[in-house]
Amino acid sequence: MPLNHITLWNHCLNIIKDNVPELSYSTWFIPIVPLKYEDKALLIQVPSHFFYEQLENQYAELIGKALYRITGDNSRLLYQVMVSDTPIQLATEHQSNVNKLTNIPTRPTMPSNPFDQIVPGKLDSQLNVNLNFGNFIGGESNMLARTAGFSIAEKPGKTVFNPLFVHGKSGVGKTHMLHAIGNAALQQNSNLRVLYVSSHLFQVQYSQAYLNNTVNDFIHFYQSIDILLIDDIHELSGKTGTQNVFFHIFNHLHQNGRQLVITCDRPPKDIIGIDDRLLTRFKWGLTAEMEKPNYSLRIAILESKILRDGLHFPQEVIEYIARNATENVRDLEGIVVSLMAHAVIYGKDVDMELAKKVVSNAIKVQERQISVELIEEKVCKYFDLEPDLIHSKSKKQEISQARQIAMYLSRKYTDKSYSNIGQMIGKRDHATVLHACKTVGNWIETDKKFKTRIQEIEQQIQEK
Repeated sequence: MPLNHITLWNHCLNIIKDNVPELSYSTWFIPIVPLKYEDKALLIQVPSHFFYEQLENQYAELIGKALYRITGDNSRLLYQVMVSDTPIQLATEHQSNVNKLTNIPTRPTMPSNPFDQIVPGKLDSQLNVNLNFGNFIGGESNMLARTAGFSIAEKPGKTVFNPLFVHGKSGVGKTHMLHAIGNAALQQNSNLRVLYVSSHLFQVQYSQAYLNNTVNDFIHFYQSIDILLIDDIHELSGKTGTQNVFFHIFNHLHQNGRQLVITCDRPPKDIIGIDDRLLTRFKWGLTAEMEKPNYSLRIAILESKILRDGLHFPQEVIEYIARNATENVRDLEGIVVSLMAHAVIYGKDVDMELAKKVVSNAIKVQERQISVELIEEKVCKYFDLEPDLIHSKSKKQEISQARQIAMYLSRKYTDKSYSNIGQMIGKRDHATVLHACKTVGNWIETDKKFKTRIQEIEQQIQEK
């Protein structure tokens, strides 16, 4: 009776389990889903490209030997990588139990001059397909830019967001957004001429065109673009010749209903060394700031990254990373990769001890001291109460509840005793604080809406 894909993979797992540590087995093999076995090829699904790379680098030979032992043939192993629900297939040949990787999709190398490609031929957009709106997590800090980006992808050049000028510090997701817009637009219309280019590369291309006496070709190429995504425009500062050429390209595209999206590390009014006539045009459409992610967005980004890579971290670890890696998205994603590497290489579980070690190596950790006064402030702000009210003898329900919540959170987040907390919050005794903690704890366990309120207050307390 021929083997089906599930039976074959289960037999392989029995062999693999005897040859790898338990942690490695649960981390790298349990999430795999067998999809198909035909023509001596087993197709398996893995959660991410990172996951695929780890399997290939560390376990390809073992998987190949397991397949050979079960089938008796030099079977092929095919991977289906899920990236934002889009399958990407990679193929691996097993010959003499040695894997030879073929058909790996790599990002094309960037041409020295994109106008070397004949218009109107097929244009290499220079987009990274892994950067899309599916993994560009939205939150308050990027909502305006993200919403405008969606609109542009659906109707490029036909919205009021032309140009879209996005500014913010390094690592907040500006480049990701450019690629997401381009990829989404091409999904809507594959015939669009979309190009992502850094300002540095634009400058290099212009310099080459000037030296080769092909500036007209350079301009003609860029005037043929439907959606121009230009990154880090501040790098054109002081480049008078390049700015002059970009001015004419900008005018042509805008006048012909083509879309421009520009990123910068500062708003137009703060850019030095850029011609005023360009700065004026940057402000024709929408200027949107992308701020560093707040606490709730950092949690969402971490959870998305962990899920996409098929990993599992304790919630306290996720919260610890989010509290400390506050500046940008790159730090968050880098810490997740480092944690997983440490766990696999050293055979350790991802716990708080490992998290503190990895985070301290990645960033400068400054533990925030949470005080009773801070908790009082956040609780009162949440319930829109004057701070003095929770110190009063008032027994109104909204005041009494806020007071009890402040006591509960003070006990949870500080090292103060019940007596100390009572003295600091309305000069109550320790029995009152103990009763408040038990009452709030019971409400959290039995009332989902109340639990959500407490979580929202805790986020505000932990926010940096």
